[in-house]
Amino acid sequence: MPRRGVVELRRIEDKVSRQVRFSKRRAGLFKKAFELSLLCDAEVALLVFSPAGKLYEYASASIEDTYDRYQQFAGAETTVNEDQNRNDNQDEASLDLQSQVKEIATWSVQNNAEESDANELEQLENLLRNSLRETRSKKMLGTQNSGGSTSSAQNCKESRDHGTRCPDLNCASGE
Repeated sequence: MPRRGVVELRRIEDKVSRQVRFSKRRAGLFKKAFELSLLCDAEVALLVFSPAGKLYEYASASIEDTYDRYQQFAGAETTVNEDQNRNDNQDEASLDLQSQVKEIATWSVQNNAEESDANELEQLENLLRNSLRETRSKKMLGTQNSGGSTSSAQNCKESRDHGTRCPDLNCASGE
């Protein structure tokens, strides 16, 4: 079987050829990610956005859990000076989170989910996931700084006590 030649790395000008190459390479990348997680028992999360903006994702575990783990790991390497920067960033993140919540509230008042198209609902879902991720990150930082921790079971119990849905997307109780 003849050996493949070296591929010249440059942008593919033909749109159809570029899309075909993207699909094949994406499939190969996801296959490698799966193999790495299976063979080496590694936790892998992979996000790919197509040129058209479509999201493709693979995760050997929950992407949210992997991202939270990444944030914990990245946070463990900070220094005292970075802690001050984080506090400043938390203030900015609080404002960003508040604006996201306002955007969600505005969307829900202006739109009816049953009449919305898939793109609008996907945008809302992404907005909600990002807000939830930021809230969890802030909560984790708060529990790390206070020395305490809150378990998923405790979160579920608190949610039930307040009559709200459990914030844990992977919660088995479904409440």
